[in-house]
Amino acid sequence: MMMWQVWWVWVVAGFALGVLEVIMPGYIFLGFAIGAVVVGAGLGLGLLGGSVPLLILVFALASLAAWLALRRTMGVRGSPGKIWHKDINDN
Repeated sequence: MMMWQVWWVWVVAGFALGVLEVIMPGYIFLGFAIGAVVVGAGLGLGLLGGSVPLLILVFALASLAAWLALRRTMGVRGSPGKIWHKDINDN
């Protein structure tokens, strides 16, 4: 059995990506973290087979779905701020 076919490896990788998201926020790593935890839960519950290509496919689809859901619920980062053309001290 390969390392990537063990459920807890995926869960630990998901939590590590979650910690990385806390350190460098921006909703980049959070989708991957959710995808990894989903694959780990699927392996742990016996819902997924052990083939590595299938696990990678499920990881990619779950990460994409999580990223799209986060983008929909959290929104897209807007403009950096208002650009002022007139200073308050101008006469």
